[in-house]
Amino acid sequence: MAQLTLLICTHNRAALLARTLEHLARARYPERAEILVVANACCDATDQAVEKARALSPVPIRLAHEPTPGKSYALNTGLKAIDSPLIAFVDDDHRVDPNYPRAVAEAFEQFPDAGLICGRILPDWTGEEPAWVHNETFFPIQPLPVPRYDQGQAGRWIDFQGPLPGGGNLAIRKAVFDRLGGFSVELGPKGHDLGGSEDSEFVLRALQAGFSIRYVPTMVQYHYVDLDRLKLWYLMKKAYKRSKTVVRYRKQDRFAPRYLYRKVAEHGLKALFSLYWPEKRYWLVRTAAALGELSAYLP
Repeated sequence: MAQLTLLICTHNRAALLARTLEHLARARYPERAEILVVANACCDATDQAVEKARALSPVPIRLAHEPTPGKSYALNTGLKAIDSPLIAFVDDDHRVDPNYPRAVAEAFEQFPDAGLICGRILPDWTGEEPAWVHNETFFPIQPLPVPRYDQGQAGRWIDFQGPLPGGGNLAIRKAVFDRLGGFSVELGPKGHDLGGSEDSEFVLRALQAGFSIRYVPTMVQYHYVDLDRLKLWYLMKKAYKRSKTVVRYRKQDRFAPRYLYRKVAEHGLKALFSLYWPEKRYWLVRTAAALGELSAYLP
């Protein structure tokens, strides 16, 4: 039995998966470790990418298949196939720091009371991205559709005040899943539809159950930057979809509160009448997010 399993779920992104596995082949591992790839309704060259990576990997790579579309289904299939006491999640479009696997194992050893441990996710900037993405003060688009989780260089405990980590650089003891079960299949992306929140819902559930979360800055992954995701249509689509999924699992009322209607109207009017493009783009994205919140209450 491996001490640590790195779990990667993927859907028809063989090229990006191959890149992730290539970087993992150069990483440093604890004495007992493995990689498990779960192919979720894949019909591309995913199997071949995994087979090719096996020849270069310093640790065993296993491959499982989940035919039902949906990341949560793939995650839960992976969890059932894992006996390791420690599980770390790596997205199929991430580049891990070379010391990442060891950092995960060392963090669990250093913090035996932590049920969950999260690290930093940083955009893998190449210099080809538009300059506006680096502007964080003048009509910034937040959050960007390039995941980022960075709480600084000092470790700390994460509580309900957050910010809660996502699943891209999260490590969890198997015992937590044994007690709480897996990820909600009602949430999470299906294919590439931009759904989400299956990870946030699980983290919140773990906190409510009394498990502790430790932020460890030495656990670092870099997220691939897809330039198409920085175009306006994608920014608006992502803002709408993610806001909808977040409200779906957090809402307590049956009907949409009145302030949401005002929010949509105010943001939309500001977008309509703004003549300055960075400001117009900002309010268009904010309007899409508000519409996503509102739509979460619709049948």
